[in-house]
Amino acid sequence: IDEASMIDTVLMYNLIKAVPEGAKLLFIGDVDQLPSVGAGTVLSDLIHSNKIPYTRLTEVFRQAAASRIIRSAHDINRGRLPDLRIDAEADFFFIQEEDPDGIANTIAGLVKTRLPAKYGFKPKTDIQVLTPMNRGRLGTRALNEDLQAILNPSTDPLTKLGRTFHLSDKVMQLRNDYNKEVFNGDIGYITGIDREEQELIVRFDEREVVYDFSEVDQLTLASAATVHKYQGSECPCVVMPVHTSHYLMLFRNLIYTGVTRGKKLVVLVGPKKALAMAVRNNDPVKRHTGLQVALSSTI
Repeated sequence: IDEASMIDTVLMYNLIKAVPEGAKLLFIGDVDQLPSVGAGTVLSDLIHSNKIPYTRLTEVFRQAAASRIIRSAHDINRGRLPDLRIDAEADFFFIQEEDPDGIANTIAGLVKTRLPAKYGFKPKTDIQVLTPMNRGRLGTRALNEDLQAILNPSTDPLTKLGRTFHLSDKVMQLRNDYNKEVFNGDIGYITGIDREEQELIVRFDEREVVYDFSEVDQLTLASAATVHKYQGSECPCVVMPVHTSHYLMLFRNLIYTGVTRGKKLVVLVGPKKALAMAVRNNDPVKRHTGLQVALSSTI
């Protein structure tokens, strides 16, 4: 089972019921990432019960050590501020910017012009903006509106159920739809808007899915997404605002999770104070669970 840090208690219960007796069950995951959206801290409880055999990878090998993404992630995970010195050849950058509007404008410029020009990234498919929250000037809603306007403007938008979509927009599915076989977090691109048939067509990988206009509340713009929603996914380039207005979400595991979503390049934008707050804050909201105690007392 991959991405095991995302498994909540109910999902684990149903998973274990479905596994036949005599089978072996192997979990792979990063316990330092954000915990599951649902209740529980299953992977952490399994490890800290000391009843389940586990192996923890801690050594950074030579090839990985050359990446500032990897080194920065390890520094953040250990409560240390990563190396923020400018290095034109590095794959991890921090851009100092104090004002939320300035941060938003910097992100827009990075996605539209600067990163495609220097690295050849395609703004829609190769660059993902990640942010801690949905609300606020640096939340997903405002950033998606900015990016939609500069990356994919339209003179004929579709506005339904409080959402505005353009042809070719990058969108995300918000909940599981077993009839359409699309699931929470799936990323797609709008390939058709049929006003006569009242249908929106979205391509997920190589498959097109049809939404009635009354179903578009299942979708949201996805050029910017929350770190929580993007956990378990990767992108060649990640751009992430870090600001004190996100203070409710500035936890070490959130920054660590965001940074580790980038495969080739990670750019953080904001004041150093906000990044330092997040790196120091290793005390997220406590979850009270019973799995660790149950395992410790019964096995």
